[in-house]
This record gives sequence, C-alpha cells and structure tokens, in this order.
Amino acid sequence: MSDAPATAPVENWLEYFHVTFFAIVMGLAGLTLALHAGEAALGLPAFLSAAAYYASVAVFLVIALVYAAKGLRHRAAVVAEWRHPVKLAFFPAISISLLLLATASLGRADAVAEPLWLLGAGLQTVLTLAVVTGWIGNRSFLHGHLSPAWFIPAVGNVIVPIAGVQLGYEALSWYFMSVGLVFWIVLLTLVFNRLVFHDPLPGRLQPTLVILIAPPAVGFVAWVRLMGEVDAFALILLNAAYFFTLLVAVQLPRIARLPFALSFWALSFPFAAVTIASFVQAGTGESAAHRMIGAGLLAVLVLIIAALVLRTLKAIVAGDICKPE
Repeated sequence: MSDAPATAPVENWLEYFHVTFFAIVMGLAGLTLALHAGEAALGLPAFLSAAAYYASVAVFLVIALVYAAKGLRHRAAVVAEWRHPVKLAFFPAISISLLLLATASLGRADAVAEPLWLLGAGLQTVLTLAVVTGWIGNRSFLHGHLSPAWFIPAVGNVIVPIAGVQLGYEALSWYFMSVGLVFWIVLLTLVFNRLVFHDPLPGRLQPTLVILIAPPAVGFVAWVRLMGEVDAFALILLNAAYFFTLLVAVQLPRIARLPFALSFWALSFPFAAVTIASFVQAGTGESAAHRMIGAGLLAVLVLIIAALVLRTLKAIVAGDICKPE
C-alpha cells in the first residue's frame, strides 16, 4: 500500500507523455545547426554549438527512453495518439530528430552520423507512408483537424538531403527531396484554405503557424546541397521562407500571450531553419545583407529557445504538462 501513492502519479504522468515532446529535440538540434552555421558566418566560438549538440543528444535520449517506456506500459495511449487527427502528424518528429542529430554529428561525431542518418531516413520513409495512408484511409478528417503541423511529415523528407549528399547518398536524397517538395505544395494549398475559409486555429495550435517557415527554408538548404549552387529556384525558396517569417512575425505578439503548451516548441525549429538558410546564402553568395539577416534571426532564435526552456521547466514544476487534455 505504501507504493501506491508514489507510483500512481508517475504512471499518470507517463501515460500523458505524448509524442509532441520530440519537437523539443527538433528545436535544440536546429539551434545546434544554426550556431554551427554562425561559426563560419559570424566567427562564433565552436563551444557554443558543441554545448547545444550534446544537450540535444541528451534530451533526445531522455525523451526517447520515456516514450519507449510509455509504449511498454501504456500501449493503448500510444495507439490513441496515432489515431488522434492532430497528434498523428507529430510522429515523424521522431525521425526528423534523428536526421537533425545526424546532420549535427557530421564533422563532430562522424562515426555515428551515417548510422543515425540511415535510421532516420528509413524511419522517415515508414512514417511518411503511414501518416499519408492514415490521411487518405478509412478515417474521416474534418477541416478543423488540419493545421500547419501537417507539414511535419513533408519537412522531414526535405531534411534528408542536407546530410545525405555529404554522406554519398545523392540519388536517395533526390527521392526524399521530390516527395517533400510535392507534399509541401499540396499541403500549403490545403492549409491556407483552412486558415482563410474556416474557423481560426485553436489556441494550442496557434504556435504551429510558425511551421509555415520551415519547408521553404529547409528546402533551400537541401536544394543548394543537391545542386552545389544557389540557382533561381533556390532563391524562390529562400524568399518564400522570408515572406512566411514576416507573416509569422506579425502574429507572434498575439501567440506569445496564449497560455503555454508544448506546441510552443513549434516556434523553434522553423526560426532555426531560416537562420541557417540565411547563413548558407551569405556564404555561397558572399552576401553581407544575408549575413546580417542571419545574425538577427539567430539572436531571435536564442531568445525563443531560452524562453521555451524556462516556460517548459516552469510548466513541469507546476504540473501543467503531461495531464489529460
């Protein structure tokens, strides 16, 4: 009897530990890559990206282990998440985390970079097929279920070539790039139709508006890796990312006033992506303007990550996370 009061709260917490926690890893890994890009563009010290890298790895291991424990002890809860019309799109955040860590490991931990990339690419293939099958399967989705979070499976595919080209998997990288770009165009049309002609996003999903930035920003970096240069299409992607950044910037004051939820971590990776894209353009095109844009975006990204870490820790202490929704 003495164990029941102690274990019950732990079990309840574990049951409501959901897959959206992997968005934290995406944000931290994105910060790692942005800081690394800033080393060449701004002369930042290497220890900053190194610290962010090891923090990202540690957080990923903790979240992965806890979610695996949830899968063992609360399988029905995991199945319920998979069947949830909104949370379904967050499952590829697991494979995206692996791909981002693989990219961040290049030049730092080369021995693990390729295995992580292969695991992430394989899992991304499975999850993309599974999620899209879920979208067009027997379940019926309502317009209210659609949100920018649906970009996550598509974004994951576009991330693959960033490290894939350097690892020698160019043909495979083109496959993932093609899938990602096609689904970005399709989902962009659907998401804008939902945002313009239907009810506003619920409060918890408002931060996912920032995800609009990620596909063109990541697509730009991946396209440059594949082509080896900044061509006209790359510039279209980069400037689309800047437009969505400006569009989101107008919404940020309103979003920041909303009650905190884990969905706020959706703010982090897209800002990291457009920061990295700016530094890539600064280096490839020798553009001082893009270097300045990247520096400004990096400062905003650091502030966003710091605020998210503090608000997450505060929510954990207050017991506002991992509870019934």
